[in-house]
Amino acid sequence: MVFTFSRGATRLACRASSFRTKRVIKPKRTDRLCRIAFLGDRHARPAYIDPRNGKLYPLDQPRWCSDERTPLLVTPGAGMSREEIEPRTRSLWRYRAALPVEIKTPITLGEGCTPLVQQAWGELRPFFKLEWFNPTGSFKDRGSAVMLSFLRQIGVDAILEDSSGNGGSSMAGLGAAGGMRVKILAPASTSPAKIAQVRAYGATVQLVEGPREESEAEAIRQSSQTFYASHNWQPFFLEGTKSLAYEIWEDLGFRAPDNVIVPVGAGSSLLGCAFGFRELLKAGQITKLPRLFAAQPLNCSPIDASFKAGVDTPVAREVNKTIAEGTAIKHPLRLREIIGALSESGGGTVALTEDEIVAALRRLALQGLLAEPTSASAAAALEKLSATGSIKATETTVAVLTGTGLKAATIVADLVQ
Repeated sequence: MVFTFSRGATRLACRASSFRTKRVIKPKRTDRLCRIAFLGDRHARPAYIDPRNGKLYPLDQPRWCSDERTPLLVTPGAGMSREEIEPRTRSLWRYRAALPVEIKTPITLGEGCTPLVQQAWGELRPFFKLEWFNPTGSFKDRGSAVMLSFLRQIGVDAILEDSSGNGGSSMAGLGAAGGMRVKILAPASTSPAKIAQVRAYGATVQLVEGPREESEAEAIRQSSQTFYASHNWQPFFLEGTKSLAYEIWEDLGFRAPDNVIVPVGAGSSLLGCAFGFRELLKAGQITKLPRLFAAQPLNCSPIDASFKAGVDTPVAREVNKTIAEGTAIKHPLRLREIIGALSESGGGTVALTEDEIVAALRRLALQGLLAEPTSASAAAALEKLSATGSIKATETTVAVLTGTGLKAATIVADLVQ
């Protein structure tokens, strides 16, 4: 089912998931997401679920939001064991047993199976997960591959997406591989290299003036003509990003790390990790959840603001331009779920100055890792978390580097001089 939104309705829909009565986050590991998991356990057949009221929708109908125009999830899965991994498949599809439905003919370019590299970082010895080794250069290929494979399987052959860069490149690339027509709406300020990549894949590009949110609003206005396969709205994107958790688990010899640090804007990588590790815990494959930490630029840090205030609703904080453009999301659609995942894991948030992000970018480059500024936020968070005692040298810590510096080559070149 596809919905048409006016601009006013769009804003209402985007905010409906966030502006509720404030709730203090209690310091215990039972929260809304745990209750969602319980709800899902009662249903043998996977379905879309509205996490706010438990309402279910069938998966075989193309849909990207609830009837109330709020974001959906897929009912939680049971997880999988190491014996169910397909060892001959060198992509995220080796974990297909963890997906809620069978994908008979996946769209794939070999996404997943990215390197996990351990390097010194002061007193720490973190593992860096190099997600830029995905086919289009970012972690978003995980979500795009699974979501587009599922949508094509149920009859969707053309999609619309809004993106500030990596999401659009990923949808365009995987869409081309799957023979799907793709249109990307992007802010006019998006890095030229990212727009060039989208166009190279044959996708139609429409540049939208104004802030990032205006691209989403315009995409929703056009959704009556083309299915809106938003990486922020459509729940199967998270079913793809949860492969990141399964892969880290396998990379570390089938054990969970103590800490995972992720750059967070809309939260798809962090929520993917939360869902994947929760499934592994449910399946008895790990004994505890890793602590999840969200790294954000201080100039645009709504998740940090809410988490520090102890609520899962928006908290006013000044927003300014940031070099970490991939996380410059003023109003995260899934704020409540993100705060819940952080609280459940015992993790937290880190807000980083522009100077701290640049310093981490330079330091990574001097260690052979050319990350885009958004990715460098995860590395910058290492030092701050270590200084406060939140993570320790004796623990196993993974920092997810989500995208390559080659996509912002001009910016990176200026910053590392």
